[in-house]
Amino acid sequence: MQRLRDRLFQGRFLEQWETVRFLGLATIVGVFVGAAAVLLIALIRWVHEGTGLLGLGRWTPLIVVPVAIFLAWAVARRFAPEVEGDGVPATIEGLVVRGGYLPTRALPWKFVATALTLGSGGSAGREGPIVQIGATIGSSIARHTKLGEDEIRSLVAAGAGAAIGASFNAPIAGMLFAMEVILRTLSVRHLSAVVVASVASAVTTQSLVARYFGAETILKAPAYGIIANRELFLYAGLGVLLAFVAWGFLKLLGSLEAYAERFSKFPWLRPLAAGLIIAGIGVVEPDVLGTGIDFVADLVQASQPSQMVWWLLFLLALLKIVATSTTISSGGSGGAFMPSLFIGAAIGAGLAELLAPYWTISVLRPGPFAVVGMAAMFAAVARAPLTSILIVFEITQDYRLVWALMLAGSLATLIADLLSPESVYTMPLIRKGINLVRSSEVDMLETVTVGQVMSQQETVAPDTALEETRRILEEHGHHGTAVVEGDRLVGIISMRDILRAGDAATVGEVMTRRPVTVIENTPVSEALERMAALGVSRLPVVSANDPEKLVGMFRRGDAVNAYHRALGEAKGVELARARHRRKTDPGVSFFEVRVPPGSHLDGRLLKEVSWPEGCTVVSVRRGTLVLVPSGDTRMQVGDVITAFGTKAARDALVARLNAGADEPTAEVPVFEPPE
Repeated sequence: MQRLRDRLFQGRFLEQWETVRFLGLATIVGVFVGAAAVLLIALIRWVHEGTGLLGLGRWTPLIVVPVAIFLAWAVARRFAPEVEGDGVPATIEGLVVRGGYLPTRALPWKFVATALTLGSGGSAGREGPIVQIGATIGSSIARHTKLGEDEIRSLVAAGAGAAIGASFNAPIAGMLFAMEVILRTLSVRHLSAVVVASVASAVTTQSLVARYFGAETILKAPAYGIIANRELFLYAGLGVLLAFVAWGFLKLLGSLEAYAERFSKFPWLRPLAAGLIIAGIGVVEPDVLGTGIDFVADLVQASQPSQMVWWLLFLLALLKIVATSTTISSGGSGGAFMPSLFIGAAIGAGLAELLAPYWTISVLRPGPFAVVGMAAMFAAVARAPLTSILIVFEITQDYRLVWALMLAGSLATLIADLLSPESVYTMPLIRKGINLVRSSEVDMLETVTVGQVMSQQETVAPDTALEETRRILEEHGHHGTAVVEGDRLVGIISMRDILRAGDAATVGEVMTRRPVTVIENTPVSEALERMAALGVSRLPVVSANDPEKLVGMFRRGDAVNAYHRALGEAKGVELARARHRRKTDPGVSFFEVRVPPGSHLDGRLLKEVSWPEGCTVVSVRRGTLVLVPSGDTRMQVGDVITAFGTKAARDALVARLNAGADEPTAEVPVFEPPE
């Protein structure tokens, strides 16, 4: 007994230790991400200050922007293609396709490419890049501490959430961004790591930024409120307007990124041409260049009507849309987060200035309209209404605008989703052929794991001849199989690879290395989502503790089995609920009836009988023999059926037994067993 207690104590201790260790790693991720955010701010500033030393005045962008974006594009092309663009789509791709794997080698190059793009004047935000940096930090720490795939996913999301928490000193919004945009689920199992990392990063960044750069680097806004409730109609109109603006922004961005593919012959022309366009806009209106955080800070501080010209604010928003779309599609590194806030703030403040002379109910201030515009625009662009509301809520640190934020953000998201189903973060994935599945609120396949339905199958070695591999696949009726060396997974090969092999002779020459995998406790719904994103029909299943140890193969046929299993479990639960309802219904009771001569039940199997709704057969008494009924129990004249159900079910059963009978049946008094 003492030994059993010791084992139980050790088991609980180990479980608690693993939890403490995991949360400790999440804290480390948060601190590292906070420090990384400060480093990125410093690098962008150093590049910006360095460009000012050229002494070219307002014409500086015409030289600096094209050269810097070209260098950022060259870094991505030469060292790490993952660093190109926003950063959030690459993070989602790593989670959906590779189970949380983001290459560590991309970290330094993301810093370099982002600093070059934004420090020189490229019109984009630093939030998208820092999300990728934070997610990569989480992925690297998780993998190097030998965590399983589910924990890796948690720390990747934690790193991404910590990045937003660090950028805005908004840990709650960072948590929601990780769950709403990165993971696209509010699963509780990831929540603790995301919360801990977001708080740690926000504290780290706030301390370091205040010490080295001044607190004004982090966006702040006064606490605003609604003066008159009828202002809500104006905020609703702002949300609708920004939905259409967001749609136009996404259409232009998508068109420019598609057009960029035409530079395949001379790819270096793309960053140079984009840089010249951005620089030209910057020469006309310098506020459009860079992240735009200073301009946004000025707008949200406008607590009284001013002499700002409404059409000039609208023009700035339009120029920002063009400059940002050009920057993101140029091959440099920058995100759409801060530009969305810029556009929303400009249009919100411009709308307030436009309507102020005609609105007599209250004083329309540009500041609160800029704040609500920020939230609504980002909600429409990213399809993340909760994140946008919480970010602005934490920036203002006041709840009095929450009605306007919720109304404008929800309307903007709803209308934008009707106009275009894809967000700024999913569009790049669609172009790559990665289709993210929109799961329903309750997915039966989430209740079945890959390990419950995976199949064991043949494998081949890297030195296996292709003809032999083809014979094995045809013999077993498969289109692909895992490639192992010893007991280690080294790749996967499909029939398509064999058909396209050319002069290759062995599996190792044509196999896909580093295949996307799942683990045994991965939900089937998640595995199917990963397969749909890749367009494949099989995924190797590896050990949760060893990502190179093959334990099985998950195929589309296994998904069918999983569906039937989940359906059966769901049906069982529903039947149990029905039985419980009948048992607890005060209108139900046990009753017995006898099968009369001539009844249509005589000679029929129990499963062939259509029993009344609300009736459950408990037993069949035949003379002195009591039968536990099954579907194959054959009924006979004189059998006494004990059933449980409602009075209506009893009456219906008696009527059916009497149909065609020589003598009507009589209900038999129920035998009550002694207490």
